[in-house]
Amino acid sequence: MKADQTPLPKILVLASGSGTNLQALIDASRERDFPGQIIAVGCNQPGAFALERAAQANIETFVVNHKNFESRDEFDASLMAEILRYNPDLIVLAGFMRILTTDFVRAFRGKMLNIHPSLLPKFTGLNTHRRALEAGDTVHGVSIHFVTEELDGGPVIAQAEVAIVSDDTPESLAEKVQAKEHILYPIVVRWFCEGRIQLGSDYVLFDGEPLNAPMRLPDN
Repeated sequence: MKADQTPLPKILVLASGSGTNLQALIDASRERDFPGQIIAVGCNQPGAFALERAAQANIETFVVNHKNFESRDEFDASLMAEILRYNPDLIVLAGFMRILTTDFVRAFRGKMLNIHPSLLPKFTGLNTHRRALEAGDTVHGVSIHFVTEELDGGPVIAQAEVAIVSDDTPESLAEKVQAKEHILYPIVVRWFCEGRIQLGSDYVLFDGEPLNAPMRLPDN
């Protein structure tokens, strides 16, 4: 049988820190049937370990240091220019700790995913684990969503829950949530590369049908 010569969708990952979600994606992309290819990793922090993870996997890297720019608009313009050199089909934000401008988000509408450590719409922004504990919640988790102009407000594709127990701390909760992140993000990226998910006007299409509620990762 003749091999399928259709090129795989090109994935570009943006990270700011240690890159544990990047590593989960790299590991998943090594699976024989993974339907996408990570072509580059970009970072706004020159010393981020995410760059080392990419180098170890023989993935191209680039740095756009936000400290070298006087405004967010200038930083985003430079970041966009770097991204466009690779012409990615998908941009994956994996712990990328920069708020992106409206023009940037609109330029890549429907092609950019973000992961957030809460069950959105709860706890947008920072310190989500501490806030979940202070609120007395019994469940917490992670959400993956399309990026839109509203911070952490794009349509949610999938979520995974963790139980909050009496002796949890922000640190222990972060560990439990991160374990779910490493499972869920590669699944959603796979769906995107397979053409199963798209962004509608303000909703997610899954297999061509509007998604009424986020997909859930089974507890086991």
